Amino acid sequence: MDILLKQVRLNDGEELKDVGIEDGKIVAIEKEITKTAKKIIEAEGRVLVPGFVESHIHLDKALIASRKPNKSGTLQEAIKVTAELKPTFSKEDIYERAKQALEMIIPRGVTAIRTHSEFDPAQGFTGFETILQLKEEYKNLVDIQVVAFPQEGIFKAPGTDKMMYEAMEMGADVVGGIPYNDAPANEHIDLIFEIAKKYNKPIDLHQDFSDEADDISIEYLCRKTIEEGYQGRVAVGHLTALHALPKEKLDPIIQLMVEAQISVMALPATDLHLGARNDEYNVRRAVTPIRKLRDAGVNMCIATNNIRNAFTPYGNGDILQTAMLAIPVAHLGGADDLHTVLPMITDNPAKAIGLKDYGIKVGNKADIVLLDTLIKENAIIDIPERLYVIKNGRVTVENHKETLVYR
Repeated sequence: MDILLKQVRLNDGEELKDVGIEDGKIVAIEKEITKTAKKIIEAEGRVLVPGFVESHIHLDKALIASRKPNKSGTLQEAIKVTAELKPTFSKEDIYERAKQALEMIIPRGVTAIRTHSEFDPAQGFTGFETILQLKEEYKNLVDIQVVAFPQEGIFKAPGTDKMMYEAMEMGADVVGGIPYNDAPANEHIDLIFEIAKKYNKPIDLHQDFSDEADDISIEYLCRKTIEEGYQGRVAVGHLTALHALPKEKLDPIIQLMVEAQISVMALPATDLHLGARNDEYNVRRAVTPIRKLRDAGVNMCIATNNIRNAFTPYGNGDILQTAMLAIPVAHLGGADDLHTVLPMITDNPAKAIGLKDYGIKVGNKADIVLLDTLIKENAIIDIPERLYVIKNGRVTVENHKETLVYR
């Protein structure tokens, strides 16, 4: 064997197991493995989880908050500020910032990323090409899916429709879109499906990102998904407008989402910052209704979205901290809820972005993380050190932290 992890905790209430890895795969999970291995890791009861999945992030516009701040804290100014900055982004600048973001994310246990990479006629494909380059350079450390993302809209920015097709030819993995920032939204969605079907690619949209639910297109998206036979291949991020709907209007939409098998990436770090800026009292949380979606059977995920820019002027790339933030925000700290949060950054986003052979099971890829905690239910709330990150059966990260308390 290449790696043998001794006495790991896979589930609370179960006996500890040994996990054997060879040729990039998990080859054995047993009470005791006596075979020799090139590397033995003594886990001593610590929790072993699948590699974390960062299902929605923007690597190309990370780490620019200090250049031009979003002083109002609104979504509108965030879009405006970023649009003003984009002409100043060189290939070298984007490369260094995105690389720095990856170096923040990977040591914290992420083994798969879906990143939205934008382009438009004004900036061209500078950022998009750079992210494709980094995808190749980092392939031994993390799997990266690149979304072709028209941040400025498609019809609002003439020429972007042609660029969408070009991006797919260049190697985009996913067709992105932003119906709420384009008009008409339904025609935007139609075009996204046309492109996705031509290249047989999944869809991932920035959907209904607003404080109010006056003009939403999620119902149209669900019906279009079912009509095109794309169930299970469509994901949406934000979807904050749903929090503004009363039960009698919300429930039918959620049931339609379940039927269409839409995955939802909740983005609490961004949406809490940008949302409800005009509320003078009883300030709303302005985050998609995670609990209601989860309880109805929607595939719920939690993701970072941005790191230190006009949309999210903080963050260190630690998806565990984002998941921890979601716990109080979405009332997920109860005894019946806490255990549902870890899957929102592991199994659920793995399903949402279509990862194959994922999870701790014999025959699956050895993409796993050993956490410095002894209780699986505490995997989020402890925000434990990621002691070992193993990607494709190879140790890619090893963290050692020593704390001395002098009394």
